[in-house]
Amino acid sequence: MHTVQSLQTGAVSTSYWIERKCKRFFGHSCQSNPALQLVSTSQPAEVCCPSMSTELELPFLPDTQLTEVMRLRVQSLQQRGQKRQEGERLLGPNEAVYRLDFSKQTLQFSHWTVRLAQPGHLTITATSQLWTPDLTNLMTRQLLEPAGIFWRSPGDARDAPIQCIEADAYEFGERIAELATVRKVMYFLFGFAEGCSPETVDCSITFIVDG
Repeated sequence: MHTVQSLQTGAVSTSYWIERKCKRFFGHSCQSNPALQLVSTSQPAEVCCPSMSTELELPFLPDTQLTEVMRLRVQSLQQRGQKRQEGERLLGPNEAVYRLDFSKQTLQFSHWTVRLAQPGHLTITATSQLWTPDLTNLMTRQLLEPAGIFWRSPGDARDAPIQCIEADAYEFGERIAELATVRKVMYFLFGFAEGCSPETVDCSITFIVDG
């Protein structure tokens, strides 16, 4: 678990290092938006942001139609008293399907932007390119690892940054960038817990587009 306050380096003062990291990963000073915080990676600015590159921020959008289809699948099994297909991944009651539409496909992961309006726990799980929602049920083997896990604790100060498992969040972002090369759309399961809900979450991912 990491928060921005833990970033330090040798002779550079802690406050300077935090501000440098904030401006690189968050796009602004840590103090400029105390209500909503961003979750970052730990890559150096000179590596992640080449001077000739541009950033592309893509929002995660709710796919209400696909969410409804998956809910109907659960309802149908319950009404008929049937069991799910072996290995099938059913949609949980506190989950929804979201999507990313890639306007560019040669991308390098830069950082996450996650806003939680109140305390809660958000888990984002990606599906692989092997899942075709209009043809097949979702199987557990089609879920990618690691998942992105983000949260705000009830005792956190209002200006505290969103917390995450930073190594997993960075690897997750890289996996998404890799899949973007072969897909124009990608589906995700958003799991909401501990007070988190679709109404209190705003999430996007930013990539570097070379040239």
